[in-house]
Amino acid sequence: MTLDTNIIIAYLAGESAIVDALTLFKNQGGALLLPTIVEAEMLSFSKWSAEERAVTERFLEENFVSIPCDRVIARIASHLRASSHIRLPDAIIAASALITRTPLATRNVKDFKNITNLELFQI
Repeated sequence: MTLDTNIIIAYLAGESAIVDALTLFKNQGGALLLPTIVEAEMLSFSKWSAEERAVTERFLEENFVSIPCDRVIARIASHLRASSHIRLPDAIIAASALITRTPLATRNVKDFKNITNLELFQI
């Protein structure tokens, strides 16, 4: 399952529905995929101390499989952006889910609803 930034934020905030869903998915052997743009969005929070940032970096590294934004994802994202008029970070997130053939877990279904062949998982 590919994760949107809002899912990681809710997980870190301890929202039980998100924590329970991701824990169950992972315990059933599912991989939790994190597009690098999501990691960049998470780590750009300016009010964290150096220690909070380091803890978050470790958490992301230990719990999620990183999906780098390579040339293939960039090209798919550019097509999605041109055809769906979505923001570039969302296009990269959607492209990551499409290329890995995994559902996208998000709370912003409206941002992704017009993307053909993208399976959405709303928690």
